Order: sequence, then structure tokens, then C-alpha cells
Amino acid sequence: MKITKLGHCCLLIEYKNKRILTDPGSYSVSQNEIFDLDLILITHEHPDHLHVESLETILKNNPLAKIITNTSVGKILSEKNIDFDILEDQQSTSFESIILEGFGTEHEEIYQELGKVENTGYFIDNKLFYPGDAFTNPMKPVDILALPIVAPWTTFKTAMEYVLEIKPNIAFPVHDGMIIEGRSGPIYRLPPQILESHNIKFIPLQNGENIEV
Repeated sequence: MKITKLGHCCLLIEYKNKRILTDPGSYSVSQNEIFDLDLILITHEHPDHLHVESLETILKNNPLAKIITNTSVGKILSEKNIDFDILEDQQSTSFESIILEGFGTEHEEIYQELGKVENTGYFIDNKLFYPGDAFTNPMKPVDILALPIVAPWTTFKTAMEYVLEIKPNIAFPVHDGMIIEGRSGPIYRLPPQILESHNIKFIPLQNGENIEV
């Protein structure tokens, strides 16, 4: 599996000869130049995860790409006459030879009901878990975790506690698009000090970089 970080929570995942895109949001633009996509996963409706104009460009460049999301996002896509399939909490399907599972129901709390929307995390072929904006535990072994690390709904401490709860073999950061370049401070530097003693490898993947696992 090759994972390329396009920005914030937008990932290009190349696996089993398929190309999968996650959360084409407003904090990244590289997704507008991606071709040969097979699948697009959208966890929730916040604009840093769903930028409709970008999605329309992506679909123009990739007319055969299939969208998988939840009911809340689906309502927005329906208004734009964009086709999609639903995959939500405790549901599973397969995309050719790739198993896809949905986990979680709600966005992590920002403040009371502010920003409280449906959020579905996606588990790709029992290998990569991308939780979206929630600290959902799929209650099964996770090889690779896409870790939300900076947000108004979390702290660094809570993010580290989540990794230790999930116990993946590898974790890499997402939801970090609001960090000013060159001012990441401890965000990428401290996790290895915390996680490596628990046999968790932290890879400080940044925009434009990729890993093969």
C-alpha cells in the first residue's frame, strides 16, 4: 500500500491496483490534479473534508470514480446530482477485492452541538483505518492509523491516548492543515518519543510525501 498525503486529510491510497482518495477538502488543492481514481471516501460534510467545487473537478477528471460516504454527506451530494453509495457504522462492502468497513456515527465534540455532524471512519481492507474527525475504536487490529493530530476538538494528549488505545503498528498524522509551515513544533517531533516504547512507529508524513507499507 502506497499512501500519498495531498494535504490535511486528503490522501491518495494506491492498493491492489486501485487508486482511492479520501476527503477532498478546502485545505488542499492537489486533489484537483489527480487522475485514474477508482474510489472516493468522504467521512463527513465539514468543508475541510468536503469541498464540493473540488469534488466536481475531481469527478470531471475521473468520471468513473465511485463515491462512498454517509447519509449526511449524501444529502449535500444529492443536491448537486452527484451519485454516491452509502457505507456507515458497522456496515461493510467490497470494492472488487478490497473490503471496506464503516465505523463511528458522530464528529468529535467541538463545543456542545457546534459542528456536530455525522462522521464515518473507513477501514480499508483490514489494513488502514482513517477515522475522519473522531476517535473511534473499530475494536479490531489496525495495521496503519491515519491519526487526527491537530484540531479544535482535540489536544495533543488526547491524540496520543487514542493511538495507544488503538495500538497500530504504524501511525501518521492527518488533520494538520492549519499548522503554519515551519512552526509545527512538537507536533511531529514528540510522538516517536511517546509511541516507540509501545512498538508503534510514527511517520511524520507531510504534504506531498508518501510512504509504502
